[in-house]
Amino acid sequence: MNIPGLDADAELIAKNFLPLTVGGGGLFHAGKDGVLAIHTPLDRASELIVYADKTLVFINSKMGHPAIYPLLPARFEAPADAVLMDLDGTSVHSEHFWIWVIEQTTARLLGNPRFQLAADDEPHVSGHSVSEHLSYCVAKYCPDKSVEEARDHYFDITRHEMAEIMAGRGRPNAFEPAPGLDEFLRKLKERKIKIGLVTSGLYEKAWPEILSAFRALKLGDPLEFYDAIISAGHAIRKGQAGTLGELAPKPHPWLYAETARVGLGLDPARRHRVIGIEDSGAGVVAIRLAGFSALGITGGNLAASGNEPFLRANISTLTDALPLILG
Repeated sequence: MNIPGLDADAELIAKNFLPLTVGGGGLFHAGKDGVLAIHTPLDRASELIVYADKTLVFINSKMGHPAIYPLLPARFEAPADAVLMDLDGTSVHSEHFWIWVIEQTTARLLGNPRFQLAADDEPHVSGHSVSEHLSYCVAKYCPDKSVEEARDHYFDITRHEMAEIMAGRGRPNAFEPAPGLDEFLRKLKERKIKIGLVTSGLYEKAWPEILSAFRALKLGDPLEFYDAIISAGHAIRKGQAGTLGELAPKPHPWLYAETARVGLGLDPARRHRVIGIEDSGAGVVAIRLAGFSALGITGGNLAASGNEPFLRANISTLTDALPLILG
């Protein structure tokens, strides 16, 4: 089974991808107009439109704005010029906290403080944007409510919890540095490898996480340490401008592409010297669509999402990636 741009064996593809006859919202049909096959990972967040000489990736959108990107071949040659790192689940263990906030938001919408998310909700409430998480929960649990109403509750809960955490109160162990983060970051700095931090989270939820991790590790000011930090922007409120972050989050490539090209100033011709690290299926697809090789770290939803064929390799901890990155 050959999928141009994807270097994965047929057995791994068959295990993780499902065949489709129609894709791209009806734009593509397997066996017609040069389309040889259409595949979708288990999470159905993307669709691979396969031709003899290229693969297009259709990104679905719960917010009504899908997009199509080419899947470029990705190779990596050590030593790296730059490492692009996800925040939640990769650099900081916080997914359980943000899933809890989604759960509390849905509970408010339902008027049921005892509400709990189901186990099979996890791939849909982590790794994407806040709006996509909420869209999923609204559609499944309270279709009579709106995403806008859900966002109001979400940010009300978030503001309260962030204030409590920054004041030294709040939920214990909400943000914990990932195992090996300290050694990993210091090794990259020693080798003068650029480090970009990338998150689909909005600034107001991402910044307290970053600060908490750096305080715990005594690494100083994150703005001085990282070479670039890119988030999905700010929540849109009265008198405040937002960004495209809520409409173009992972698995769209733009957060990773902007971190590399604008934040780190990396020439696309050097993308074979750049590697990304993610724990979510959406993040791995975003890295690959931005043109870079991807490493998957255990603990997220990669296996459940069916996006493992996009990976160069799986790692258990960040320090496991050092031999591959440093060469």
